[in-house]
Amino acid sequence: MIRINLLGRARPKAPRQAVPLEATLQIVFFVSALVVAFGVLYYNWHSTNQQIGEVRLHIQKQTGEKARLEQIKNQVDQFSREKAVLQQRVNVIEELQRNRTGGQELLEAVASTVVRTDTLWLNSLSRQGNALTIQGSAGSINAVANFITQLKHSGYFDQIEIKESTQDTKNSSVQTFLFTLTATFALPEGKPADPAGRS
Repeated sequence: MIRINLLGRARPKAPRQAVPLEATLQIVFFVSALVVAFGVLYYNWHSTNQQIGEVRLHIQKQTGEKARLEQIKNQVDQFSREKAVLQQRVNVIEELQRNRTGGQELLEAVASTVVRTDTLWLNSLSRQGNALTIQGSAGSINAVANFITQLKHSGYFDQIEIKESTQDTKNSSVQTFLFTLTATFALPEGKPADPAGRS
């Protein structure tokens, strides 16, 4: 049912109830707390994302650095292997250089010792590497002993051993002793080998 105001009087307004001050303050504090909490959460979220980005960038750099160091390590290992091979070759060459003794030095060394020994002749000289086998004849046992002494003093011979010394019974008119001795031949320290490599 519709009501019409025929008197033209203003309709009385409903009385408004005032909001208590305490409730208003609580609302303000609550909203402020929400804003602060949101701000703190946003700051933490932003800081965490920034730290995560920095950590990822650091990991990326470290990964690149690790790859670079591994490549350098592989190169160093390769150089070490090549150095070891080259050093082995150098050692072999040096060993061959030390052990390389030509036939000229051997003949000169033997001849000089024989010349300084009276009544001694060489019948054969065989060489296998640096091992020598010398066979000869002498007018006396002392001549053989002097020959061994000359070999030692020459500086070219070492490990000299007499294997056999017997009197030659085939020639009764002259006293002769047959001998066989072994020795090793090497150049003295500081003396270069035959540059022509003659043997």
